[in-house]
Amino acid sequence: MSKPKTKFICQQCGFESIKWMGKCPNCDEWNTFVEETIASNFKTGCNDTELNKVELLRDIQSKDEDRVKTGIGEFDRVLGGGIVQGSLVLVGGDPGIGKSTLLLQISDLMSRYMKVLYVSGEESLRQIKLRADRIIKNIQEIYLVSETSIHKIEKHVERIIPGFIIIDSIQTMFTDESSTIPGSVSQVRQVTQHLLRLAKQNGITIFIIGHVTKEGAIAGPRVLEHMVDTVLYFEGDRSQTFRILRAVKNRFGSTNEIGVFEMMTDGLKEVKNPSELLLSDRQFNAAGTAVVNCMEGTRPIMMEVQSLICHTNFGIPRRMSTGIEYNKFVLLLAVIEKKLRLNLSQSDVYINIAGGMKVQEPAVDLGVVAAIISGYLNVPVPYDCCFTGEVGLTGEVRAVGSIERRIIEAKKLGFTRIFTPEMRVNNIEGIEIRRIREIKELYDFLKKL
Repeated sequence: MSKPKTKFICQQCGFESIKWMGKCPNCDEWNTFVEETIASNFKTGCNDTELNKVELLRDIQSKDEDRVKTGIGEFDRVLGGGIVQGSLVLVGGDPGIGKSTLLLQISDLMSRYMKVLYVSGEESLRQIKLRADRIIKNIQEIYLVSETSIHKIEKHVERIIPGFIIIDSIQTMFTDESSTIPGSVSQVRQVTQHLLRLAKQNGITIFIIGHVTKEGAIAGPRVLEHMVDTVLYFEGDRSQTFRILRAVKNRFGSTNEIGVFEMMTDGLKEVKNPSELLLSDRQFNAAGTAVVNCMEGTRPIMMEVQSLICHTNFGIPRRMSTGIEYNKFVLLLAVIEKKLRLNLSQSDVYINIAGGMKVQEPAVDLGVVAAIISGYLNVPVPYDCCFTGEVGLTGEVRAVGSIERRIIEAKKLGFTRIFTPEMRVNNIEGIEIRRIREIKELYDFLKKL
Protein backbone atom coordinates (compact mmCIF):
# COMPACT_ATOMS: atom_id res chain seq x y z
CA MET A 1 0.00 0.00 0.00
CA SER A 2 1.38 3.40 -0.97
CA LYS A 3 2.05 5.95 1.73
CA PRO A 4 -0.74 8.58 1.95
CA LYS A 5 0.23 12.02 0.75
CA THR A 6 0.22 14.87 3.22
CA LYS A 7 0.44 18.65 3.18
CA PHE A 8 0.91 21.35 5.78
CA ILE A 9 -1.83 23.96 6.28
CA CYS A 10 -1.61 27.17 8.29
CA GLN A 11 -4.37 27.12 10.90
CA GLN A 12 -4.52 30.91 10.90
CA CYS A 13 -5.02 31.78 7.22
CA GLY A 14 -5.28 28.44 5.36
CA PHE A 15 -2.01 28.74 3.42
CA GLU A 16 -0.83 25.35 2.09
CA SER A 17 2.73 24.08 1.82
CA ILE A 18 4.37 20.77 0.89
CA LYS A 19 6.71 21.05 3.88
CA TRP A 20 6.56 22.37 7.42
CA MET A 21 7.59 25.98 8.00
CA GLY A 22 8.05 27.79 11.27
CA LYS A 23 6.61 31.06 9.99
CA CYS A 24 3.71 31.36 7.57
CA PRO A 25 4.72 33.49 4.54
CA ASN A 26 1.13 34.61 4.05
CA CYS A 27 0.03 35.83 7.52
CA ASP A 28 3.47 35.99 9.25
CA GLU A 29 2.27 33.85 12.18
CA TRP A 30 4.64 31.40 13.90
CA ASN A 31 4.07 27.67 14.55
CA THR A 32 0.67 27.50 12.85
CA PHE A 33 1.35 24.73 10.29
CA VAL A 34 -0.35 21.36 10.88
CA GLU A 35 0.13 18.24 8.77
CA GLU A 36 -3.02 16.95 7.10
CA THR A 37 -3.67 13.96 4.83
CA ILE A 38 -4.66 14.63 1.22
CA ALA A 39 -7.79 12.76 0.16
CA SER A 40 -7.18 10.49 -2.83
CA ASN A 41 -10.76 9.78 -3.95
CA PHE A 42 -11.27 12.76 -6.23
CA LYS A 43 -13.00 12.27 -9.58
CA THR A 44 -10.87 13.31 -12.53
CA GLY A 45 -13.58 13.52 -15.17
CA CYS A 46 -17.33 13.85 -15.71
CA ASN A 47 -20.02 12.76 -18.13
CA ASP A 48 -21.92 15.10 -20.40
CA THR A 49 -25.04 14.54 -18.31
CA GLU A 50 -23.27 16.00 -15.27
CA LEU A 51 -22.57 19.35 -16.93
CA ASN A 52 -24.59 22.35 -15.78
CA LYS A 53 -26.59 24.20 -18.39
CA VAL A 54 -24.93 27.27 -19.92
CA GLU A 55 -27.31 30.21 -20.34
CA LEU A 56 -27.09 33.73 -21.79
CA LEU A 57 -27.16 36.49 -19.21
CA ARG A 58 -29.98 38.33 -21.01
CA ASP A 59 -32.17 35.19 -20.99
CA ILE A 60 -32.00 34.67 -17.22
CA GLN A 61 -35.13 35.79 -15.39
CA SER A 62 -34.34 37.91 -12.34
CA LYS A 63 -36.61 38.26 -9.33
CA ASP A 64 -36.44 39.60 -5.81
CA GLU A 65 -35.25 37.23 -3.11
CA ASP A 66 -37.94 35.71 -0.90
CA ARG A 67 -37.55 37.16 2.59
CA VAL A 68 -39.09 36.27 5.92
CA LYS A 69 -39.65 39.03 8.48
CA THR A 70 -38.56 38.01 11.96
CA GLY A 71 -40.51 40.76 13.73
CA ILE A 72 -37.32 42.25 15.25
CA GLY A 73 -36.86 45.47 13.29
CA GLU A 74 -33.19 45.97 14.15
CA PHE A 75 -32.33 42.43 13.06
CA ASP A 76 -34.28 42.72 9.80
CA ARG A 77 -32.62 46.08 9.09
CA VAL A 78 -29.12 44.58 9.30
CA LEU A 79 -30.05 41.71 6.97
CA GLY A 80 -31.50 44.10 4.40
CA GLY A 81 -35.20 43.62 5.10
CA GLY A 82 -35.49 40.10 6.48
CA ILE A 83 -34.04 36.60 6.27
CA VAL A 84 -33.47 35.33 2.71
CA GLN A 85 -34.62 31.74 2.33
CA GLY A 86 -31.82 29.36 1.44
CA SER A 87 -29.07 31.68 2.66
CA LEU A 88 -26.05 30.80 4.79
CA VAL A 89 -25.34 33.38 7.53
CA LEU A 90 -22.30 33.52 9.81
CA VAL A 91 -22.64 35.25 13.20
CA GLY A 92 -19.45 36.01 15.16
CA GLY A 93 -18.80 37.67 18.49
CA ASP A 94 -16.94 37.49 21.78
CA PRO A 95 -17.83 34.73 24.27
CA GLY A 96 -20.83 35.63 26.41
CA ILE A 97 -21.84 38.59 24.22
CA GLY A 98 -25.30 37.10 23.50
CA LYS A 99 -25.01 35.25 20.17
CA SER A 100 -26.83 32.14 21.34
CA THR A 101 -29.46 34.23 23.14
CA LEU A 102 -30.19 36.29 20.03
CA LEU A 103 -30.46 33.27 17.73
CA LEU A 104 -32.66 31.42 20.21
CA GLN A 105 -35.02 34.40 20.13
CA ILE A 106 -34.91 34.34 16.31
CA SER A 107 -35.66 30.61 16.44
CA ASP A 108 -38.79 31.30 18.47
CA LEU A 109 -40.02 33.83 15.91
CA MET A 110 -39.16 31.66 12.90
CA SER A 111 -40.87 28.61 14.45
CA ARG A 112 -44.22 30.32 13.85
CA TYR A 113 -43.70 29.92 10.10
CA MET A 114 -41.61 26.74 9.79
CA LYS A 115 -39.85 23.97 11.68
CA VAL A 116 -36.61 25.01 13.39
CA LEU A 117 -33.65 22.77 14.18
CA TYR A 118 -31.15 24.01 16.78
CA VAL A 119 -27.88 22.03 16.66
CA SER A 120 -25.62 22.51 19.67
CA GLY A 121 -22.06 21.24 19.85
CA GLU A 122 -21.16 23.07 23.06
CA GLU A 123 -24.17 22.99 25.40
CA SER A 124 -26.42 20.22 26.59
CA LEU A 125 -30.12 20.22 25.79
CA ARG A 126 -30.93 21.03 29.43
CA GLN A 127 -28.80 24.18 29.30
CA ILE A 128 -30.58 25.37 26.18
CA LYS A 129 -33.96 24.59 27.76
CA LEU A 130 -33.11 26.68 30.82
CA ARG A 131 -32.23 29.66 28.62
CA ALA A 132 -35.36 29.14 26.53
CA ASP A 133 -37.59 29.13 29.63
CA ARG A 134 -36.14 32.52 30.56
CA ILE A 135 -36.54 34.30 27.20
CA ILE A 136 -39.35 32.43 25.37
CA LYS A 137 -42.91 32.57 26.68
CA ASN A 138 -44.63 30.14 24.34
CA ILE A 139 -42.25 27.61 22.76
CA GLN A 140 -43.34 26.46 19.31
CA GLU A 141 -41.84 23.79 17.01
CA ILE A 142 -38.15 24.10 17.91
CA TYR A 143 -36.21 20.84 17.64
CA LEU A 144 -32.99 20.48 19.64
CA VAL A 145 -30.14 18.07 19.06
CA SER A 146 -26.69 17.87 20.64
CA GLU A 147 -24.47 16.68 17.80
CA THR A 148 -21.07 17.47 16.27
CA SER A 149 -20.96 15.15 13.24
CA ILE A 150 -22.10 16.90 10.07
CA HIS A 151 -23.17 13.57 8.51
CA LYS A 152 -25.47 12.78 11.42
CA ILE A 153 -26.85 16.31 11.27
CA GLU A 154 -27.72 15.76 7.61
CA LYS A 155 -29.64 12.63 8.62
CA HIS A 156 -31.63 14.62 11.19
CA VAL A 157 -32.42 17.22 8.53
CA GLU A 158 -33.73 14.51 6.17
CA ARG A 159 -36.00 13.19 8.94
CA ILE A 160 -37.32 16.50 10.33
CA ILE A 161 -37.20 18.62 7.11
CA PRO A 162 -36.75 22.00 8.86
CA GLY A 163 -36.84 25.37 7.14
CA PHE A 164 -34.43 27.06 9.57
CA ILE A 165 -31.26 25.63 11.15
CA ILE A 166 -28.83 27.04 13.73
CA ILE A 167 -25.34 25.57 14.12
CA ASP A 168 -23.74 26.41 17.48
CA SER A 169 -20.85 26.51 16.77
CA ILE A 170 -18.96 25.81 13.53
CA GLN A 171 -15.68 25.20 15.42
CA THR A 172 -17.17 22.14 17.17
CA MET A 173 -18.44 20.41 14.03
CA PHE A 174 -16.45 17.77 12.16
CA THR A 175 -16.62 15.49 9.14
CA ASP A 176 -15.09 12.05 8.60
CA GLU A 177 -13.60 13.28 5.33
CA SER A 178 -10.78 14.96 7.28
CA SER A 179 -8.55 13.36 9.89
CA THR A 180 -7.78 16.63 11.71
CA ILE A 181 -9.37 17.86 14.93
CA PRO A 182 -12.62 19.94 14.91
CA GLY A 183 -11.94 23.63 14.41
CA SER A 184 -8.97 23.11 12.08
CA VAL A 185 -8.83 24.73 8.65
CA SER A 186 -9.79 21.56 6.77
CA GLN A 187 -12.65 20.68 9.14
CA VAL A 188 -14.16 24.17 9.10
CA ARG A 189 -13.90 24.43 5.33
CA GLN A 190 -15.40 21.00 4.59
CA VAL A 191 -18.19 21.33 7.17
CA THR A 192 -19.13 24.72 5.72
CA GLN A 193 -19.22 23.19 2.23
CA HIS A 194 -21.71 20.58 3.48
CA LEU A 195 -23.87 23.28 5.06
CA LEU A 196 -23.69 25.45 1.93
CA ARG A 197 -24.83 22.57 -0.26
CA LEU A 198 -27.58 21.73 2.24
CA ALA A 199 -28.86 25.32 2.23
CA LYS A 200 -28.81 25.88 -1.54
CA GLN A 201 -30.19 22.52 -2.66
CA ASN A 202 -33.04 22.41 -0.15
CA GLY A 203 -33.82 26.10 0.32
CA ILE A 204 -33.03 25.92 4.05
CA THR A 205 -31.84 29.01 5.89
CA ILE A 206 -28.81 28.19 8.06
CA PHE A 207 -27.27 30.42 10.72
CA ILE A 208 -23.75 29.52 11.87
CA ILE A 209 -22.26 30.76 15.14
CA GLY A 210 -18.50 31.33 15.01
CA HIS A 211 -15.96 32.08 17.72
CA VAL A 212 -13.64 35.07 17.41
CA THR A 213 -9.92 35.38 18.07
CA LYS A 214 -8.31 37.78 20.53
CA GLU A 215 -7.89 40.25 17.65
CA GLY A 216 -11.68 40.26 17.12
CA ALA A 217 -11.75 38.28 13.83
CA ILE A 218 -13.76 35.10 13.38
CA ALA A 219 -11.59 32.11 14.24
CA GLY A 220 -10.67 29.78 11.41
CA PRO A 221 -9.68 30.37 7.80
CA ARG A 222 -10.74 33.51 5.95
CA VAL A 223 -12.26 31.26 3.29
CA LEU A 224 -15.13 30.65 5.75
CA GLU A 225 -16.28 34.26 5.39
CA HIS A 226 -15.99 34.03 1.60
CA MET A 227 -18.19 30.92 1.39
CA VAL A 228 -21.20 32.25 3.32
CA ASP A 229 -23.77 34.76 2.03
CA THR A 230 -23.76 37.08 5.05
CA VAL A 231 -21.31 37.78 7.86
CA LEU A 232 -22.60 39.47 11.02
CA TYR A 233 -20.51 40.62 13.97
CA PHE A 234 -22.08 40.95 17.41
CA GLU A 235 -20.15 43.66 19.25
CA GLY A 236 -20.26 45.20 22.67
CA ASP A 237 -18.72 45.24 26.11
CA ARG A 238 -20.08 42.58 28.47
CA SER A 239 -20.00 45.16 31.25
CA GLN A 240 -22.38 47.34 29.20
CA THR A 241 -26.00 46.57 28.34
CA PHE A 242 -25.75 47.71 24.70
CA ARG A 243 -25.01 45.28 21.88
CA ILE A 244 -24.31 46.20 18.25
CA LEU A 245 -25.10 43.81 15.39
CA ARG A 246 -23.05 44.86 12.36
CA ALA A 247 -23.03 43.39 8.83
CA VAL A 248 -19.55 43.20 7.28
CA LYS A 249 -20.69 41.16 4.28
CA ASN A 250 -24.17 40.83 2.80
CA ARG A 251 -24.96 39.52 -0.66
CA PHE A 252 -28.60 40.52 -0.26
CA GLY A 253 -28.33 43.98 1.29
CA SER A 254 -26.17 46.83 2.53
CA THR A 255 -23.06 46.28 4.63
CA ASN A 256 -23.36 49.65 6.39
CA GLU A 257 -26.41 48.96 8.55
CA ILE A 258 -26.21 48.23 12.27
CA GLY A 259 -28.76 47.01 14.78
CA VAL A 260 -28.75 48.18 18.40
CA PHE A 261 -29.92 45.88 21.19
CA GLU A 262 -30.06 46.07 24.97
CA MET A 263 -29.36 43.04 27.13
CA MET A 264 -32.15 42.45 29.62
CA THR A 265 -32.91 39.66 32.09
CA ASP A 266 -35.38 38.12 29.64
CA GLY A 267 -33.16 38.37 26.56
CA LEU A 268 -32.15 41.00 24.04
CA LYS A 269 -34.50 43.90 23.31
CA GLU A 270 -34.19 46.05 20.20
CA VAL A 271 -33.48 49.75 20.63
CA LYS A 272 -35.59 51.61 18.09
CA ASN A 273 -34.18 55.07 18.91
CA PRO A 274 -30.48 54.63 19.78
CA SER A 275 -29.75 58.38 19.77
CA GLU A 276 -32.19 59.13 22.58
CA LEU A 277 -30.87 56.26 24.69
CA LEU A 278 -27.19 57.14 24.13
CA LEU A 279 -27.75 60.76 25.19
CA SER A 280 -30.02 59.98 28.15
CA ASP A 281 -27.17 60.27 30.71
CA ARG A 282 -25.58 63.37 29.21
CA GLN A 283 -24.51 65.95 31.80
CA PHE A 284 -25.35 69.63 31.58
CA ASN A 285 -22.48 72.17 31.37
CA ALA A 286 -19.71 69.57 31.36
CA ALA A 287 -16.44 70.69 29.79
CA GLY A 288 -14.76 68.27 27.41
CA THR A 289 -17.92 66.78 25.89
CA ALA A 290 -19.56 67.23 22.50
CA VAL A 291 -22.40 65.55 20.60
CA VAL A 292 -21.65 64.18 17.13
CA ASN A 293 -24.03 63.09 14.40
CA CYS A 294 -22.90 59.91 12.62
CA MET A 295 -24.50 57.85 9.88
CA GLU A 296 -24.76 54.11 10.38
CA GLY A 297 -26.12 52.85 7.09
CA THR A 298 -29.23 54.88 6.30
CA ARG A 299 -29.85 55.98 9.90
CA PRO A 300 -28.28 58.97 11.68
CA ILE A 301 -27.23 58.32 15.28
CA MET A 302 -26.38 60.99 17.83
CA MET A 303 -23.72 60.10 20.39
CA GLU A 304 -21.58 61.85 22.96
CA VAL A 305 -17.79 62.25 22.68
CA GLN A 306 -15.98 62.76 25.99
CA SER A 307 -12.42 64.01 26.44
CA LEU A 308 -10.19 64.32 29.49
CA ILE A 309 -7.03 66.44 29.42
CA CYS A 310 -4.76 66.55 32.44
CA HIS A 311 -1.12 67.33 33.18
CA THR A 312 1.17 64.36 32.68
CA ASN A 313 3.47 63.05 35.41
CA PHE A 314 5.77 61.27 32.96
CA GLY A 315 8.19 62.35 30.28
CA ILE A 316 5.98 60.99 27.50
CA PRO A 317 2.31 62.05 27.59
CA ARG A 318 -0.26 59.29 27.44
CA ARG A 319 -2.87 58.94 24.67
CA MET A 320 -5.85 56.60 24.97
CA SER A 321 -9.02 56.26 22.89
CA THR A 322 -12.13 54.14 23.37
CA GLY A 323 -14.64 53.80 20.56
CA ILE A 324 -12.48 55.69 18.05
CA GLU A 325 -9.54 54.34 16.09
CA TYR A 326 -6.36 55.23 17.93
CA ASN A 327 -4.38 56.31 14.86
CA LYS A 328 -7.20 58.65 13.81
CA PHE A 329 -7.31 60.13 17.31
CA VAL A 330 -3.56 60.80 17.36
CA LEU A 331 -3.78 62.35 13.88
CA LEU A 332 -6.48 64.79 15.04
CA LEU A 333 -4.33 65.75 18.04
CA ALA A 334 -1.46 66.54 15.67
CA VAL A 335 -3.74 68.73 13.53
CA ILE A 336 -4.97 70.61 16.62
CA GLU A 337 -1.42 71.24 17.87
CA LYS A 338 -0.20 72.38 14.45
CA LYS A 339 -3.13 74.54 13.30
CA LEU A 340 -4.38 75.93 16.62
CA ARG A 341 -0.96 76.10 18.34
CA LEU A 342 -2.26 74.34 21.44
CA ASN A 343 0.46 72.77 23.58
CA LEU A 344 -0.69 69.23 24.32
CA SER A 345 2.80 67.77 24.68
CA GLN A 346 2.67 68.17 28.47
CA SER A 347 -0.81 66.69 28.88
CA ASP A 348 -2.36 63.24 28.91
CA VAL A 349 -5.33 63.10 26.53
CA TYR A 350 -8.12 60.53 26.78
CA ILE A 351 -11.11 60.23 24.44
CA ASN A 352 -14.22 58.08 24.79
CA ILE A 353 -17.52 57.44 23.02
CA ALA A 354 -20.17 57.18 25.73
CA GLY A 355 -22.31 54.05 25.76
CA GLY A 356 -19.68 51.65 24.42
CA MET A 357 -20.24 52.57 20.77
CA LYS A 358 -17.50 52.19 18.13
CA VAL A 359 -17.37 54.79 15.37
CA GLN A 360 -15.42 54.61 12.13
CA GLU A 361 -17.16 57.29 10.09
CA PRO A 362 -15.01 60.39 9.30
CA ALA A 363 -17.92 62.70 10.26
CA VAL A 364 -17.04 62.16 13.93
CA ASP A 365 -13.81 64.17 13.48
CA LEU A 366 -15.34 67.59 14.10
CA GLY A 367 -17.01 66.42 17.30
CA VAL A 368 -13.74 64.93 18.59
CA VAL A 369 -11.94 68.22 17.88
CA ALA A 370 -14.70 70.17 19.66
CA ALA A 371 -14.47 67.89 22.73
CA ILE A 372 -10.67 68.24 22.91
CA ILE A 373 -10.78 72.03 22.55
CA SER A 374 -13.53 72.22 25.17
CA GLY A 375 -11.50 70.11 27.58
CA TYR A 376 -8.31 72.10 26.95
CA LEU A 377 -10.03 75.48 27.50
CA ASN A 378 -12.22 74.04 30.30
CA VAL A 379 -15.22 75.63 28.60
CA PRO A 380 -18.47 73.63 28.23
CA VAL A 381 -19.90 73.30 24.74
CA PRO A 382 -23.43 74.81 24.61
CA TYR A 383 -25.98 72.13 25.43
CA ASP A 384 -27.96 72.73 22.23
CA CYS A 385 -24.96 72.31 19.86
CA CYS A 386 -23.92 69.25 17.88
CA PHE A 387 -21.23 68.61 15.27
CA THR A 388 -20.68 66.70 12.05
CA GLY A 389 -17.80 66.93 9.58
CA GLU A 390 -14.51 65.41 8.51
CA VAL A 391 -11.28 67.18 9.44
CA GLY A 392 -8.36 67.15 6.99
CA LEU A 393 -4.65 67.34 7.69
CA THR A 394 -4.56 71.05 6.91
CA GLY A 395 -7.31 71.79 9.44
CA GLU A 396 -10.07 72.17 6.87
CA VAL A 397 -13.57 70.81 7.53
CA ARG A 398 -14.61 68.56 4.65
CA ALA A 399 -18.07 67.66 3.40
CA VAL A 400 -19.98 64.56 4.53
CA GLY A 401 -22.93 62.73 3.01
CA SER A 402 -26.62 62.70 3.99
CA ILE A 403 -26.30 66.09 5.67
CA GLU A 404 -30.04 66.82 5.65
CA ARG A 405 -30.85 63.55 7.43
CA ARG A 406 -28.33 64.42 10.10
CA ILE A 407 -29.84 67.87 10.61
CA ILE A 408 -33.38 66.50 10.84
CA GLU A 409 -32.29 63.93 13.44
CA ALA A 410 -30.58 66.66 15.47
CA LYS A 411 -33.75 68.76 15.39
CA LYS A 412 -35.87 65.81 16.59
CA LEU A 413 -33.69 65.47 19.68
CA GLY A 414 -33.99 69.17 20.58
CA PHE A 415 -30.73 70.58 19.22
CA THR A 416 -31.00 74.13 17.89
CA ARG A 417 -27.48 74.56 16.45
CA ILE A 418 -25.40 72.21 14.33
CA PHE A 419 -21.87 72.84 13.07
CA THR A 420 -21.40 71.49 9.55
CA PRO A 421 -18.88 71.83 6.70
CA GLU A 422 -19.24 74.60 4.15
CA MET A 423 -21.63 72.81 1.78
CA ARG A 424 -24.96 73.42 0.11
CA VAL A 425 -27.91 72.41 2.25
CA ASN A 426 -31.45 73.72 2.58
CA ASN A 427 -32.26 75.65 5.74
CA ILE A 428 -34.52 73.75 8.14
CA GLU A 429 -36.83 75.68 10.40
CA GLY A 430 -36.06 75.38 14.09
CA ILE A 431 -32.32 74.69 13.84
CA GLU A 432 -29.41 77.01 13.06
CA ILE A 433 -26.80 75.65 10.65
CA ARG A 434 -23.31 76.98 11.40
CA ARG A 435 -21.09 76.34 8.38
CA ILE A 436 -17.35 76.42 9.05
CA ARG A 437 -14.39 75.94 6.72
CA GLU A 438 -11.62 75.16 9.20
CA ILE A 439 -11.24 74.20 12.85
CA LYS A 440 -9.87 77.68 13.68
CA GLU A 441 -13.44 79.01 13.41
CA LEU A 442 -14.61 76.38 15.91
CA TYR A 443 -11.78 77.30 18.27
CA ASP A 444 -12.70 81.02 18.09
CA PHE A 445 -16.33 80.20 18.83
CA LEU A 446 -15.51 78.14 21.94
CA LYS A 447 -12.90 80.61 23.17
CA LYS A 448 -15.49 83.43 23.29
CA LEU A 449 -17.84 81.47 25.55
